[in-house]
Amino acid sequence: MLIPKKSGTESKRQVHIVRISERHDGQRLDNFLIRELKGVPRTRVYRLIRRGEVRVNKKRCKPDLKLSYGDEVRIPPVRTGKKSQTEKVSPGLTQLLRSSVLLETDLLLVLNKPAGMPVHGGTGVRLGIIEALRQMQEDWRNLELVHRLDRDTSGCLLIAKKTNVLKVLQKEFKEKRVDKTYHALVHGQWPADLKRIDIPLRKNKLSSGERIVQANKDGKSATTGFKVLENYCDSSLVEARP
Repeated sequence: MLIPKKSGTESKRQVHIVRISERHDGQRLDNFLIRELKGVPRTRVYRLIRRGEVRVNKKRCKPDLKLSYGDEVRIPPVRTGKKSQTEKVSPGLTQLLRSSVLLETDLLLVLNKPAGMPVHGGTGVRLGIIEALRQMQEDWRNLELVHRLDRDTSGCLLIAKKTNVLKVLQKEFKEKRVDKTYHALVHGQWPADLKRIDIPLRKNKLSSGERIVQANKDGKSATTGFKVLENYCDSSLVEARP
């Protein structure tokens, strides 16, 4: 629900207060704002949060804050231009994504994400998979990513159709109750005795809002098991299970 703020000087600047509905209960603040402020670059959205121009229940907050039903989000006036509007989905991309759907139910989509495609728009990327899907048909307008896959990674991508499904599935991922298996073709012969890699990883966020993970001794423990599936002349096919 969008409610114009009517008191003080802020009303003249068209500050808005958005009251969170059940549909957005549990959604991250940054994802919510990116949907609300269509056409505004992600870098600008993160800057608004960082500067405290966006507030939740009159308090400063972080981008990963999980919104709750009834929360009031203060959104400052932000100009958008035609040049920054979301790019339209081409017929070729539409056909590719439709052919990549592995499963569709009333609750979710399972997509075989093509390698080389980002799951969402960002710096230098005006159209990601989720933005494209939302344009493709009416009942997909409120699709939400359950998790992410790197741009160069292909594989199963879970996309929720309903907020309650999104919350349940994200909780499963957070509590590590989801088994993940990756296949990777690596250059050279994989050492037969290398079956486990344990290197601490730390999440960092660039000024653009993009999140990256780097090996760091102060990071969280991250262990991945490996198994060689097949060896070739100058490469190996391995299975990785984090």
